[in-house]
Amino acid sequence: MISTSLRVLHVYRTYFPDPPGGLQEAIRQICGATRSFGIENTIFTLSPASEPSVLQRPEARVVRCRSWAAPASCDLGGPAAFTRFRELADEADVVHYHFPWPFADVMHLAKGCSTPSVLTYHSDVVRQRLLGALYRPLMMRMLRSMSAVVATSPAYARTSEALSAPGVQRLVRVVPLGIDDQSYPTDGDEGVLGRLRISQGEPYFLFIGVLRYYKGLHFLIEAASRVGARIVIAGSGPEEAALRALADTLGVRNVIFAGQVSVEEKVELLRHCRALVLPSHLRSEAFGMVLVEAAMSGKPMISCEIGTGTSFVNADGETGLVVEPEKPAALADAMSRLLADEVLAARMGVAARERYERLFSGEALGREYAALYREVAAR
Repeated sequence: MISTSLRVLHVYRTYFPDPPGGLQEAIRQICGATRSFGIENTIFTLSPASEPSVLQRPEARVVRCRSWAAPASCDLGGPAAFTRFRELADEADVVHYHFPWPFADVMHLAKGCSTPSVLTYHSDVVRQRLLGALYRPLMMRMLRSMSAVVATSPAYARTSEALSAPGVQRLVRVVPLGIDDQSYPTDGDEGVLGRLRISQGEPYFLFIGVLRYYKGLHFLIEAASRVGARIVIAGSGPEEAALRALADTLGVRNVIFAGQVSVEEKVELLRHCRALVLPSHLRSEAFGMVLVEAAMSGKPMISCEIGTGTSFVNADGETGLVVEPEKPAALADAMSRLLADEVLAARMGVAARERYERLFSGEALGREYAALYREVAAR
């Protein structure tokens, strides 16, 4: 335990209890993991329902202002957001931005923020190409103003054009995301298997996440008819209606749409699945926190090679299988291989847990970020 406290302000467009996502979970884990290293965390965010304006959660104090609009998934605040951010940044020893959120760039640069700042670069701007081109000058100015820029995997640091840019590359550090297994319930909700009509001991494959365009779930549904086991898709999101329609059109009967699941239900689904499948095919899937959840649970993984952190978390042939993106046949072959070879699946699951403990545990995460905060604050 470190006795000297350091105050860190995290800045991102949305946070719990608003609808969950992988990046919010990543922030939660960073806050929780650094507490035992003497870090006092506050999270500044926007919310459509901004009352109460201050929430005390186990991992951090959450301060919220109203989100007035969210064009292209970029929440925008009003004058009160600028004022509150300025107050919180002045109180902090370090400001930690979570990228991308262009509104945060505007707040930072408008304030002329003198508080030492770090930025975790979670993902390139992938889908909004035109908006991305317009945003680029602001983005580069923001990145170059940081004391340190964190890439979440060696692959992303190597392949991201923005992180390789002059004036940015020298600032880049690699700190993998992680999960403290103590932050998850030890007991799952056993009723979820009955609700989904999955028999005890029945092998099935599992996807967990928000149903977004870059998750490659249409390829998974196309692969399903070639797999002799059920595939559970747990989560909700903007692509859900289209995915259900695709399954009906193809006549796929072994795909179960579980909808949004609780943490306890997720723990139980992970505990009993044969493997987790993450078919994401675009760079928007920059890391894949759900892969860390699977590794923590001792489960093998199937993912796609997209040049990001997913192949860092899931080491091909060691902790699972990595296949070509956008290839339903490749996904089906990987699932069939783990379905037919229970010994191989178990061995990869053990290796996944070992890799988790070494690289992605709460202790590793907290130690690395606490050291970075103290280094930056000391400057």
